[in-house]
Amino acid sequence: MTTGLFTLKTSGSGLYEFTPEVADWLRDQRATCGLLTLFVRHTSCSLVIQENADPEVRTDLRAFFDRLVPPSDHPSMAYLRHTYEGPDDMPAHIKSVLMPVTLSIPVVDGRLMLGTWQGIYLFEHRTAPHHRQVAVHLGA
Repeated sequence: MTTGLFTLKTSGSGLYEFTPEVADWLRDQRATCGLLTLFVRHTSCSLVIQENADPEVRTDLRAFFDRLVPPSDHPSMAYLRHTYEGPDDMPAHIKSVLMPVTLSIPVVDGRLMLGTWQGIYLFEHRTAPHHRQVAVHLGA
């Protein structure tokens, strides 16, 4: 059993790939096989496995979720009460409920068993820069 912590710096809303950091961590741990679990320690961002070949996928995903859950100052969101941390805060909490905050990825022969075009992303839902922590655990 091996554990660790990643700190990811974001510059605003969007998807931030950290697949290479996870792969490097596995190499440093000399991990061979097991189940890797990632858990984001915040309530206004998410973790996703998504295509890492075409950056338009990330742009379109961000646009979709921004349209699905607009800022709290949008007329359609007038019912929200938690607004004192800014118009992006409560929508960020809603988005994090709709998307995963944990991921499980098999590790075989020291490699993440991701598909050809898959990458691991932190999906930042806030517009301001943040430092996000992602806990990592490799179990047998």
